[in-house]
Amino acid sequence: MIEVRDMVKVYPDGTKAVSGINFAVREGEFFGFLGPNGAGKSTTLKVLSTLLKKTSGAVKVAGHDVDHEAVQVRQSIGFAMQEVGLDDLATGREFLVLQGILYKLPEKEAKRRANDLLELMGLTDAANRKVGAYSGGMRRRIDLLGALIHRPKLLFLDEPTTGLDPQSRLAIWDYLKQINKDGVTIVLTTQIMEEADKLCERLAIIDKGTIVAEGSPDSLKSEVGGDVVSISIGSAAAQANDEMRGKAKAVLASRPGVVGVTQENGALLVTVKNGSAAAPDLMRSLIEGGVPVSSIGVSEPTLDDVFLKHTGKKIRTDSASGDGVDNAMRAFMGLKKR
Repeated sequence: MIEVRDMVKVYPDGTKAVSGINFAVREGEFFGFLGPNGAGKSTTLKVLSTLLKKTSGAVKVAGHDVDHEAVQVRQSIGFAMQEVGLDDLATGREFLVLQGILYKLPEKEAKRRANDLLELMGLTDAANRKVGAYSGGMRRRIDLLGALIHRPKLLFLDEPTTGLDPQSRLAIWDYLKQINKDGVTIVLTTQIMEEADKLCERLAIIDKGTIVAEGSPDSLKSEVGGDVVSISIGSAAAQANDEMRGKAKAVLASRPGVVGVTQENGALLVTVKNGSAAAPDLMRSLIEGGVPVSSIGVSEPTLDDVFLKHTGKKIRTDSASGDGVDNAMRAFMGLKKR
């Protein structure tokens, strides 16, 4: 469904937003891009959907070249962007019917599709209310339905649930699983670990415009090499002491079964084969080595640990605000930040 080879996007100010990425998405797959704001996720989707011109590389979407067959690409896709595009003065039903007509559906078919989608998403009771009176979760859901009114083969979702309450997020997750099961290929960007883990069959982890890892959530987590033991050194002074941190790392790295030691927000993160069994030995070794320990915890690997392994930092979850470089360009052109 998607083929990308050596895609590069450089903005007019010289900023390289995407640095020669390669990936493919199979028909019917649920594929995700996981990364922080400014990583290049939104830029990638905009190139795939023909909203931005790539600088170089080869990109095909639904069998069509994005540069030379943009109309055919747009006919094949639906795109729910970070910035919800709704008419607050229209009712939910009116908005969907209009979207259908703009996609050249006959009016009767547009009305039927609108009613079916409203029922599937649980919005029938709100169908005749003005969109401006909808809650944030309802607005996000009706916007998503607008991207599906024409039955696209491929759906792009740019951080679809960031900022939503848990109930609204779960409702959208359930709906996305359903339409994917019905055959819609979905490509999603997110910085929410749980969302990527629960929805995506396969992930590309992206940072600074480069794909640093790719695979299923389980396979990526297995690459971490074991459980993660989080250890906090005894006091703020000890945590800030470079000599003490270096001593702690050396003690931990020397213990049997330790795969790696990293540091994050004052805590030492130790990757070991069996966290529950190794934790008491690690704590005892530190104390005997003269390193005070204030807390210790054990967890199975997460996608955040995968990101940490490949980039040296964890993903900081922010409110969806659009692509970082895109926002800079909008400011340069005197437009509002997304």
